[in-house]
Amino acid sequence: MSETSTGEAAAAVASAAATGNWRRAGIAGAAIGVIAAGAAAGVAVERLTVSRSIRKKARLALDVSGPYGALRGAPGRALAEDGTRLYYEIDEVDPEAGAPRRRRLFGRRDPAPVTVVFSHGYCLNQDSWHFQRAALRGLVRTVHWDQRSHGRSARGAAQTGPDRTPVSIDDLGRDLRAVIEAAAPEGPLVLVGHSMGGMTMMALAGQFPELIRDRVVGVALVGTSSGRLREVDYGLPVAGVNAVRRVLPGVLRLLGSQSELVERGRRATADLFAGLIKRYSFSSKEVDPAVVRFAERMIESTPIDVVAEFYPAFDEHDKTADLTAFGDAPVLVLAGDRDLVTPSAHSEVIADLLPGAELVIVPDAGHLVMLEHPEAVTDRLADLLARVGAVPSAANVGPYGSTAQPGG
Repeated sequence: MSETSTGEAAAAVASAAATGNWRRAGIAGAAIGVIAAGAAAGVAVERLTVSRSIRKKARLALDVSGPYGALRGAPGRALAEDGTRLYYEIDEVDPEAGAPRRRRLFGRRDPAPVTVVFSHGYCLNQDSWHFQRAALRGLVRTVHWDQRSHGRSARGAAQTGPDRTPVSIDDLGRDLRAVIEAAAPEGPLVLVGHSMGGMTMMALAGQFPELIRDRVVGVALVGTSSGRLREVDYGLPVAGVNAVRRVLPGVLRLLGSQSELVERGRRATADLFAGLIKRYSFSSKEVDPAVVRFAERMIESTPIDVVAEFYPAFDEHDKTADLTAFGDAPVLVLAGDRDLVTPSAHSEVIADLLPGAELVIVPDAGHLVMLEHPEAVTDRLADLLARVGAVPSAANVGPYGSTAQPGG
């Protein structure tokens, strides 16, 4: 896409917001909604030649046939500091799976099993870990939770109350602590986070270093960043990125205040929305369409006002100094080599700051690497869990292989 056309797209977004033309703003809302989960305004989408009714039927068929996101565990709720009710689910160890009940960790014996806590990314929910959850189920105790205003968790109380406090990454770190206190109040922990989930873990480490020191025995940071997100170009020319950034904060505020109209716009531009999601979430050309549709449904479920209230936190995000709290635990840092949202260079920075970390760059992988190449993520995660004694050996992830064809 040329710099001229990118700038024109950004100008159109600004014009829609300025003139109150909410039909045009609805189209902009579709693009902006995808920015939140890994996209940017002004992406050229290949022209679709199949009729809209056929495409709608295809999406409905994928919704029925796709098994993704169907795994459920024992439900629970934690209460955040501001009163937000946070939803989580627990998958317990299956005694028949042979996972040891007592383990030696760093020279000490702990009677409680290791608990692996999964934190998801922006505009997703706990189901984004579907493949890893399926592969590890019964082998290790896991907690999957929905971040505030996402999935089955309640809207942020501080964001809907009279004061309308903006969301911060530090808020999310405190939320994670509340979930840990409710779902895993004792015993060793392995923390796993994708994108915003990894940032949440960094915020937890910065605010509660004693929790990291005393209980965290392993860390996995997937497709995330410790800061400098303003420098990400989303694969666009510099002029286009700058144009989008100039108008984006104001447009988001306006779109968030007109959420009902914008949601209708997003539905009306479903084909554009799907194309943007695929471009910014995946790299491989042959990703399973059911997986792409699964990602699309998760992102669609995030209201535009939630997109708007979270977005500013990423510009302010800088947790580089807090990474040192993870220094004593085994750390896995993993990213897709074609991630346009949190580029692999950001993972390299994290690994450089944690000299003992294992850095894995997955070839031909985008931002949703755990869905695009689940075997690569799950294999490395299983290796980490075996290293810290959470599982007796690396999990067999054979049934949960890649959703993309090699060389796609």
